[in-house]
Amino acid sequence: MKASGAAGTIALTAGCSGITGGGSGSDTLKMGVLEDQSGNFALTGIQKHNAQRLAVEEINADGGINGQEIELIDPDPQSDNQRYQELARRLINRDNVDVLFGGFASSSREAIRPIVDENEQLYFYTNQYEGGVCDTYTWCTGAVPEQQISTTMEFLTDEFGNDIYTIAADYNFGQITAAWYRKIADEVGANIVNEEFIPLDVSQFGSTINRIQEADPDLLVTLLVGSNHASFYDQKNAAGLDVPMSTTVNMAQGYEHLRFDPPALANMYVGVNYMQEIPTDQNRSFVDRFYERFPDAEYVGQMAQNSYFTTYLYKQAVERAGTTDQEEVLATLDEEPITVEAPEGTVTTDPQTHHVTHQIRLARADEDHEISFQNQQAVEPYWLRETPYPGCDLTETIGASEDEEMTQYEPEGV
Repeated sequence: MKASGAAGTIALTAGCSGITGGGSGSDTLKMGVLEDQSGNFALTGIQKHNAQRLAVEEINADGGINGQEIELIDPDPQSDNQRYQELARRLINRDNVDVLFGGFASSSREAIRPIVDENEQLYFYTNQYEGGVCDTYTWCTGAVPEQQISTTMEFLTDEFGNDIYTIAADYNFGQITAAWYRKIADEVGANIVNEEFIPLDVSQFGSTINRIQEADPDLLVTLLVGSNHASFYDQKNAAGLDVPMSTTVNMAQGYEHLRFDPPALANMYVGVNYMQEIPTDQNRSFVDRFYERFPDAEYVGQMAQNSYFTTYLYKQAVERAGTTDQEEVLATLDEEPITVEAPEGTVTTDPQTHHVTHQIRLARADEDHEISFQNQQAVEPYWLRETPYPGCDLTETIGASEDEEMTQYEPEGV
C-alpha cells in the first residue's frame, strides 16, 4: 500500500476540450458511469451525465490521470433497476472498469450495491440521499439528512409552527427520509400530523391535496421525485394550497422553481449543498463552463455538481495512490481526508463513513421563484459515526474481509 502525504486540495478551474476520451489498452483509465439518460429520472440523470462528461473532458485536456486518458463507458440504464444490474455486471466483469459512478434513485443504488460488493468494485454514489450506507466499497458524496434536515428544521418550526404534514415517494429514499423528519421533529418539539407515501407512477394528487388542506399544517414536507411526482406543484397551485414547504430534494435537483410558474414553489425551503444560483465567483465559473459545453441544458443542479467534483476527487485519490489498482485507491481514500474546492465551496472526505463534509445553505424560493441563501455552514456527516449506534468506521476494512461492512443503517426507534 502506498502511503500518502498531507491531505491534499484540488481546485476545479480547468477549461474543457469537448473530447470525452476513448480507445482501449493500458494508456486509458476505464470509468464506468450509470446515469439515467432516459426514463422517469432523466431530468436529473442527464444533468449528472453531462457534468461528469465535462469533468472527464477537462481532466483529459489537462493530461489525464497519471498520464492516462479517461475512457468513459456510459450506457443508459433508462431509470430501470433491472437494467442497472445488467449494466453494472457488464461494466465490472466485461469492461473491467477501474471505477464505477452513478445512480439517481436509492433503489437503483441498492439494486447494484450487492454486485459492487461481490466484485469488490470501487463505487461512487453521487446523489443526495436518505443516508445510512456504511459500505467498504461505496463512497456516497451527496448530502445526507443530518446535513440537510438538522440544519433547517428548528429554523422552520420557529418561523412557521410545529404541525408538519409529509408527502414522500414510496420507496427507500422517501420512507427513510420521512423517518429522519420524524426523528428531528421530535428533537425540536414538532409534530408530524400525517404522512403519505406516494408510488412513483402517481401523477394525480387531488385527493392528497384535499387531505393536506383539511389538516391545515404549518409546514408541508415534500419528498417527491421523478417527472410523475413533479406534477404535484402545479396541481397544488391550481387548488389554492398555500403552505410553507420544506424538502431535501426539490429545486436543487429538479429545478421546479424554473419549470413551474410562480407561485407554485413560493416559500419552498431546502437545505442544499449546491444550486446553480449560488452567487460566488467559483460557482459562476463552473456554471459558465457547463453551459458553454452544453448550451441546450436547462439547469445544473446539486447532483450534477456532486458528479463533477467527485470525478476530481477520484483523480486526486488515484494520483496519490500512484495506481488505478482499486484496493490501493480505496486504501488511499481511507488513509486521511482529501479536500476538493468544488463549485459549492470546500468539500472534505470523511474516511470513517465514506461520506463528505458539505457546505450547506438554506435556500428559499420567494413568490416570484427567486432564490436566496442564508446560514451557510460546513456540516460533517456525523450521524453514522455515532456510537454505540451505528458506529460506522470503514478505515480498517480494505483487505480485511472479515471486517468488511455492507450495511445501510436507519434512524433508531423510528
